[in-house]
Amino acid sequence: MTSQTSSLIAGAIIGLAIPSASAYAQVGSSPWGPDDEIGRLNLMTQSTQAAVVSRLAGGKIYDLSVEYFIGMPSWQAAGDPHYRLWMTHTPHGNTVADPLGLGTAVNRHVSYTGAAVSMYTHMGTHIDALVHFGLDGKVWNGFSADKHLGDRGWTRGGAENIPPIVARGVMVDVAAAKGMAMLPDNYRITREDLIEALTRQNTTLAEGDVVLIRTGRMQRYADAAAYMDNPPGLGMEAARFLVEEAGAMIVGADNLSFEAFPSEVDGNYVPLHTYLLAQTGTPIIELAYLEELSRDQIYEFAFFGGSLKLRGADAAPLRPMAIPLRADATN
Repeated sequence: MTSQTSSLIAGAIIGLAIPSASAYAQVGSSPWGPDDEIGRLNLMTQSTQAAVVSRLAGGKIYDLSVEYFIGMPSWQAAGDPHYRLWMTHTPHGNTVADPLGLGTAVNRHVSYTGAAVSMYTHMGTHIDALVHFGLDGKVWNGFSADKHLGDRGWTRGGAENIPPIVARGVMVDVAAAKGMAMLPDNYRITREDLIEALTRQNTTLAEGDVVLIRTGRMQRYADAAAYMDNPPGLGMEAARFLVEEAGAMIVGADNLSFEAFPSEVDGNYVPLHTYLLAQTGTPIIELAYLEELSRDQIYEFAFFGGSLKLRGADAAPLRPMAIPLRADATN
């Protein structure tokens, strides 16, 4: 057991003071200055990236993204659109319509297909930009809907600002630590749950990590209704532990809601989202595919992720990958 793990366990026993919900009644101001739009992503530097890349073990590359398909799980409670894919061109259709004026013989010879997609930005494996949730009309670093949100999206803090992510990644397999394939419906993950899982894995957290929580809910992904039905998620105390004590740069999970419901905070139906995004500048990754990492017991890895540069958007699809790391004497 490492000294850091021991200190975490000691903290759990004595009950370290955690700020009350009232301490987070306003959006946060960035320590990186009044123009900051990426929050804790500033913890990622050339030196931190180089340190991670220098430890690559090679071997298998783990794809942490899910497939997009018609009927996939998606957030519908607020009326947002389903994922849609439709063909704009098919070989037979081109022969009939001849949209390029090439004639029947050419269209029959050259089989041309094309497709279009329509989707909500918070579908599939994605990363939330800091503007996704705010408080009283303001988002991270004091940007406001009144001044910085127009018909074409946010002029500050949009998803186009999210840089390519290269960082140390850690999976916290809460389900496995409890001897379960999947956490029960509506299970609220606690600070002690995270410490228990980290201890079982013999894994420590460090400032600047991408921390991904496995609930096991991804095993239901093929069945949208089952996947979305009362998922387990993180509790407020657990989220504060990850950011304020462990120093996480990004937090994520294998479910869509990320946090557990019903809310623990009166007057706020998504307190973890507002705490992480608007108050601490911590991006959130949702629908991370962690089943293969769990099966192979890969808890520490180099995390690589690039999101689409959707100007003004509050989230963007993400294609994350994990590559195992060599052991480091300091961890």
